Amino acid sequence: MKMQHTLKDEIEFSGIGLHTGHPVNVRITPSGPDTGIRFYRKDLPGSPCIKAVSANVISTSYATTIGVKGASVSTIEHLMAAFYGMGVDNAIVEIDGPEVPIMDGSAVDFIGMIESSGLMALPALRQYLVIKKPIRVSEDDKYIFLLPPDDMEFTIDYSIDFAHPFLNKQSFSRLFSQDVFRKELGSARTFGFLKDVETLRANGLARGGSLENAIVISDTEILNEGGLRYPDEFVRHKVLDMMGDIALVGAPVIGQLIAYRSGHSLNHKLAQKVLDKPGRWELTDSLSDKDVMSSMPALLEKLATI
Repeated sequence: MKMQHTLKDEIEFSGIGLHTGHPVNVRITPSGPDTGIRFYRKDLPGSPCIKAVSANVISTSYATTIGVKGASVSTIEHLMAAFYGMGVDNAIVEIDGPEVPIMDGSAVDFIGMIESSGLMALPALRQYLVIKKPIRVSEDDKYIFLLPPDDMEFTIDYSIDFAHPFLNKQSFSRLFSQDVFRKELGSARTFGFLKDVETLRANGLARGGSLENAIVISDTEILNEGGLRYPDEFVRHKVLDMMGDIALVGAPVIGQLIAYRSGHSLNHKLAQKVLDKPGRWELTDSLSDKDVMSSMPALLEKLATI
């Protein structure tokens, strides 16, 4: 059995939004058990709270955006991935703008700040969502499967294959752990194509994008000085995004995840389908097979939106 965790100390940072280009200040503080991750828009009257759960997702266009009653926070996926990968169950995120800062385009800065803060155990057991029957979502040739685990663990098998020399036939297959997240996923950066930049900006996107916070790809080369951090950095970043999106189910997942060319939209459909199919999973506070027991009411209470 493992206890829930929050931060030991506060974290503060600033940056610009990838899509809005706006400067943003963020303060993350410890929180009590069973509160989950909650965003507070400090720049809006009443500092509205938006709980980071799948039910509050309002957009998956080029980023994941959550919102409640007209207040929203976008591009939450890298920060949510850092919480998920580093074992932060509960935290308060105070933000004075509409978008989480992009930092360097990965989660590495968030990981470093979480490590500097350290974690604090809380007086409540962590709940795990254990897949008992297959769950599948698809869009055209894209798909995600969640299958029951061979052991009480979470494994990832993610593949991409795009019509571009740098993005064809990459795959990432691992047993997920905090160590794997820190060393193999957390520093993988977001990426985009040079030919799409003007179109994105004309549509109000990528206004804060630069070679400092994204990999930019032309038809023939990587434009960033120093190139890639990994030969397969693109698929690793897609897995990072997946972790941030799957965190919105509200509990760490135990099972086998198999994905092909998935993005934010399909990731969200998976999270929604998981919660819509309570007969296909069980909630437990133990990673022993014999102790797994169904607890749908507890999860629904935990995921209740404000």
